[in-house]
Amino acid sequence: MTSLYWAVADGWTITRRDLTHWVRQPTPIILGLLFPIMLVLMFGFLFGGAIAVPGGGDYREFLLPGMFVMTVAFGVEGTMIAVTTDAARGVTDRFRSMPMAQSAVVVGRNGADMLDSVLVLAAMIGCGLAVGWRWHGGPGATLAAVGLLLLLRFALLWVGIYLGLVVGGPETVAAVQILVWPIGFLSNVFVAPETMPAWLGTVAAWNPLSATVSATRELFGNPGWGGQSWIAQHATVMAVLWPLAIIAVFFPLSVRAFRRMSR
Repeated sequence: MTSLYWAVADGWTITRRDLTHWVRQPTPIILGLLFPIMLVLMFGFLFGGAIAVPGGGDYREFLLPGMFVMTVAFGVEGTMIAVTTDAARGVTDRFRSMPMAQSAVVVGRNGADMLDSVLVLAAMIGCGLAVGWRWHGGPGATLAAVGLLLLLRFALLWVGIYLGLVVGGPETVAAVQILVWPIGFLSNVFVAPETMPAWLGTVAAWNPLSATVSATRELFGNPGWGGQSWIAQHATVMAVLWPLAIIAVFFPLSVRAFRRMSR
């Protein structure tokens, strides 16, 4: 219990350190808020007339759950940049030399980015309400949808932390960033997997992002693609299992990668 206490205390210290940086340098946070809002406005007003909403209904109500998930996925890049920047500047090595829990640095980074994610998601929901999006489920279903979004974000942060620890430096992050967009678009955010070639549709349907998109659309009471496949019928279950599986893999990998970093 003593070890657990100090692991949590050390992790909170690192979290406060990252929050202090944001207070003193708020520009990255402001840009991080403006980017997803720009995406909502662009897709909602520029491309809205080109996509038919399944079963009819309001296009923006169909769009917003998908944009929430896309924003969650794109946030991985910022985490990677922060981790690689600390490593390149020697900050990570200095933390390694201190008497603190081995998991504190990665847990603190995750905690700070989760607080940022709550702020971004709140801004996105506010933007969605401003452009006409509404939820139609009860309070419990709405909170469950928000919880699934944050759970996916929590899981993907561990992916970003791990990749940030193992890539060579900040300049190599661009190569990984290129992959985020195809993975985000290879989902059911904009196009039904059934309209894709069979093999590609299967990949899109089993994309962890697709499960969260389908589950949040259902919980918010917004229109979605539906589908008769097993994965489409069990989207809410998979929206929980996928993030838990990602956490189970990448959390220990992140701690291990931190321990093995060269001094």
